[in-house]
Amino acid sequence: MRPSYRLFVCLLLWGSLELCNPRPVWHDESQHLMPSKPPAVMVECQEDQLVVTVSKDLFGTGKLIRPADLTLGPDNCEPLFSMDTDTMVRFEVGLHACGNSVQVTEDALVYSTFLFHDPRPVGNLSILRTNRAEVPIECRYPRQGNVSSWAILPTWVPFRTTMFSEEKLVFSLRLMEENWSTEKTTPTFQLGDRAHLQAQVHTGSHVPLRVFVDHCVATLTPDWNTSPYHTIVDFHGCLVDGLTDASSAFKAPRPRPETLQFTVDVFHFANDSRNTIYITCHLKVTPVDRIPDQISKACSFSKSSNRWSPVEGPVDICRCCNKGSCGVSGRSRRLRHLEGQSVPRSRRHVTEEADVTVGPLIFLGKTRDHSVEGSTSSPPSVMLGLGLATVVSLTLATIVLGFTGKRRAASHPVCPVSASQ
Repeated sequence: MRPSYRLFVCLLLWGSLELCNPRPVWHDESQHLMPSKPPAVMVECQEDQLVVTVSKDLFGTGKLIRPADLTLGPDNCEPLFSMDTDTMVRFEVGLHACGNSVQVTEDALVYSTFLFHDPRPVGNLSILRTNRAEVPIECRYPRQGNVSSWAILPTWVPFRTTMFSEEKLVFSLRLMEENWSTEKTTPTFQLGDRAHLQAQVHTGSHVPLRVFVDHCVATLTPDWNTSPYHTIVDFHGCLVDGLTDASSAFKAPRPRPETLQFTVDVFHFANDSRNTIYITCHLKVTPVDRIPDQISKACSFSKSSNRWSPVEGPVDICRCCNKGSCGVSGRSRRLRHLEGQSVPRSRRHVTEEADVTVGPLIFLGKTRDHSVEGSTSSPPSVMLGLGLATVVSLTLATIVLGFTGKRRAASHPVCPVSASQ
């Protein structure tokens, strides 16, 4: 089956020129549709190689470039000089050659590289008449079919290998939009906002599983063993951040057993000027038919009812959250990790675990708070200043009037009048 692909080629030039796919243009006089010039760079994504054809008139100015000035990929692969023509230069490289990078997405294999034009002076000249240019090249291959040209052998694999592949689990922790429908595009928050977090496990061909957030900590760096830190979830699934003035809680019911959603009120560390935090959570799974217990649970604290409640399972599994007697706490796990001690784990086919970090969460609260404080405190300051100015003005006016009255009294003395008998 021939692979389908989507090719994206865009030329970035210092000369502000663009090389794009041809578009039809209208001739003003004849009003007939006339095609433009063919693209300067054409790429064919084959099953096992990339074929790049470059026009020597790369810039469309009529001044031809030299094939020796063209390379492909980080390894600077040279063109095929044997296939060089008067107008075109050709590259043929393997998908994994020349330092090409590959990225695996949910629906495609993406191979990326770039075409680089680096002109050099000719002979003894010290001038250049063409610009440097870099053309990103990308080929996408769908993952629904087999894109390899090699035979699929063997058709039978040992049972041990099959079991190992089925046990591979992929854990994820993502920031979501408020409606939980899509992943959050920007990690910026204002103090007072809520961060919507979604823990998930991709089971593949594994038996149905239920994911739990065992414990979570927030730190200033991706290393969850640093200080300062703030515990969000502890005691095997107790969302302890909701005990404070926050409204952090797990979302019930779950959308799916392999997904667990919860909210955390955004905060920052008081004694640090940095405005970013990282949240690291220890995720684990259990079989979906296993009843949640004190070790595998998701409990939130309700201030209105003043009690803990689970997302699923018996209500009494959350009672240990009050005393923290649910087993080894997340803090103890962190200390054991620092001391190099291993944390006991359940049998492999029953429970899988992983530490997943999301971040940085960038909050704008400190700058905004200072500006708000300044704006709210400025009116009282202005009123106080006006009051003091008024008092000083009245005092000066009183002094001036008194001094003026004395001078008038001295310049116009009042003589006593004697009464005649």
